[in-house]
Amino acid sequence: MEVNLYEAKTKLSQLVERTMLGEEIIIAKAGKPMVKLVRVEVTPKRVLGSAAGAIEYGLGWDAPMSDDELR
Repeated sequence: MEVNLYEAKTKLSQLVERTMLGEEIIIAKAGKPMVKLVRVEVTPKRVLGSAAGAIEYGLGWDAPMSDDELR
């Protein structure tokens, strides 16, 4: 959908809603396309400790490395 700048200013909230539903909105000035209104994909924040208990460590996992292992 293409709208002129004046219409975009007066109907911005409606255009945002349509964009959120997946519609592509082009804003034009004097019939010349200027910008595209696009949806921003928000990634959920990571929660520290959400993998607690999901990882098991073997005995000695924290032991110092031997000289052979360091080479």
